[in-house]
Amino acid sequence: MNKQISIEQAIEKIEDGMTIMVGGFLAVGSPNKLVDALVEKNVKDLTLIANDTAFIDKGVGKLIVNKQVKKVIVSHIGTNKETGRQMNENELEVELVPQGTFVERIRAAGFGLGGVLTPTGVNTIVEEGKKKIEVEGKDYLLETPLKADIALLKGETVDKKGNIRYDKTARNFNPTMATAADTVIVEADNLVEIGEIDPENVITPSLFVDYIVDGGEK
Repeated sequence: MNKQISIEQAIEKIEDGMTIMVGGFLAVGSPNKLVDALVEKNVKDLTLIANDTAFIDKGVGKLIVNKQVKKVIVSHIGTNKETGRQMNENELEVELVPQGTFVERIRAAGFGLGGVLTPTGVNTIVEEGKKKIEVEGKDYLLETPLKADIALLKGETVDKKGNIRYDKTARNFNPTMATAADTVIVEADNLVEIGEIDPENVITPSLFVDYIVDGGEK
């Protein structure tokens, strides 16, 4: 199966009202060419699952500025003042999730778990509306899985089968998100032939990748 498609073909798969996951940490390790194309297409009413909303002029922050997102599920929004403005004006729903809990909820979806138990947030505002479970005398919150229709990832080197190598900490949430979406699209900085990546350096196996976009293509 040939997994390589154009950026335009990739963006055609994203429709109004979808839930999307986007890898990255403050736009580092984010598929910024795919995000820019998504801004250009002007898809609306998205639910965005990402560690943060990056910056006004960079990464997924552009989707916020363009008012394409109805809800974000993130661990922080402090670097994008437009996210805060829209939240305060009730233009955008913001669900803040502690970072460790955030990635564990995604992992739970990827591994087919019904949720995870965490002590983080017990006896705080975080526990409102959540089930509290006692285990061996200690209280935990049941945090439900986070799954998306589409995950947009960024790989430093990707082979034509879809095996991904990331660049150091730019891997961040990408490998976990690769397991937790119905469709996974990776933007490759360097697209190489099958076998050119040492198997020991493959972080996300091709099994999880549906489509590849050559991000280095001029």
